[in-house]
Amino acid sequence: MKSFAWILLASLLLSTSLKIKPSIFLVGDSTVKNGSGKGEKGLWGWGDFLHEQFDTMKVHIENHARGGRSSRTYQTEGLWDNVLARVKPGDFVIMQFGHNDAGPINDTLRARGSIRGVGEETEEIDNLITKKHEVVHSYGWYMRKYIRDTKAKGATPIVCSLVARNVWKDGKVVRAQDSYAGWAQQIAQAEDALYIDLNDLVASRYETLGPEEVKTKLFLEDHTHTTAEGAKINASLVAQGIAGLKNKQLRKLIK
Repeated sequence: MKSFAWILLASLLLSTSLKIKPSIFLVGDSTVKNGSGKGEKGLWGWGDFLHEQFDTMKVHIENHARGGRSSRTYQTEGLWDNVLARVKPGDFVIMQFGHNDAGPINDTLRARGSIRGVGEETEEIDNLITKKHEVVHSYGWYMRKYIRDTKAKGATPIVCSLVARNVWKDGKVVRAQDSYAGWAQQIAQAEDALYIDLNDLVASRYETLGPEEVKTKLFLEDHTHTTAEGAKINASLVAQGIAGLKNKQLRKLIK
């Protein structure tokens, strides 16, 4: 009987520890999780290596990013609802969108674009893919929803600006401060959410490495999707950004 009692107590303690262990949920596009997250064609997203930066005995990391999605379609396809259902008080949600938001709002290929900017303007369409009537909002509107939904669950939202592409001009990596990176920062500040300027962190690291090394080691087939080495660098920069945030609880989870 004593043995059974100890087993029961141990099970209860384990159950309790699992319940209070916070989770970090990642939502975004293929730069966060490429394909199935198993390195198809040698391409990886930074979310698949973020666990290397954290003490996973203290935090659980789930990468729910999906390739090809924008801030809009990640919501309209129900992907965000599925993640939100798993979020509990004390958790963290890291969100990074923007790479696919500049596409067409309505076409027969992807119909994934959002209205540029952070305003409240809308555009009504009959979606050529879903065959449904849809009210399309701005990039900022969708990002606000992620933040507010996360806070409503008692969790902490962390906005990342989109990772920089391997695009250079006059010896510098082209940044997106006048578009999606700037809009992400604007929304994060307005909504009192944590913010990591991943766009600038990645661009600065690429400039340190130089265009030739970046091209040959960090990219394979295009200027957006990274190799494992590139994804690991980006994951380390996310951790670096987190280390600079004011949230002490989250900082303590980094190795």
